[in-house]
Amino acid sequence: MIKKIANKIQYLALAGPALAQTIDLNPTGDTFDPLTELTVPGMVSGAISLVMLVVALVFFFMLIWGGLRWVMSQGEEKAVTSARAGITNALVGLAIVFAAWAIMKLIEIVFHIEILKGITIPSFNP
Repeated sequence: MIKKIANKIQYLALAGPALAQTIDLNPTGDTFDPLTELTVPGMVSGAISLVMLVVALVFFFMLIWGGLRWVMSQGEEKAVTSARAGITNALVGLAIVFAAWAIMKLIEIVFHIEILKGITIPSFNP
């Protein structure tokens, strides 16, 4: 047991000089210009926007999947009920996501706080 601990200490002693290197946290060049404007509120805003986008997409695909299950149920009552419940859950989820988005927009307008500025959705237009 003591020998194992001594070996680990020796490995840490060897790694000390490698860990003591300096890292330049001020990159230069046109490629790194957006990184100089990166802030914690911007990252939080981007994370909120990303989560809302992903959740909205998940509920949208749940809605499509529920519709497909309904069409493929062939009139079977249990399958139709299950598909209808899935569609209802997806619609409720989408309503909650869009209500949260509307509330955040209202907070932005009333308190002049930019909550949803972090992510821009890419487009195909040049």
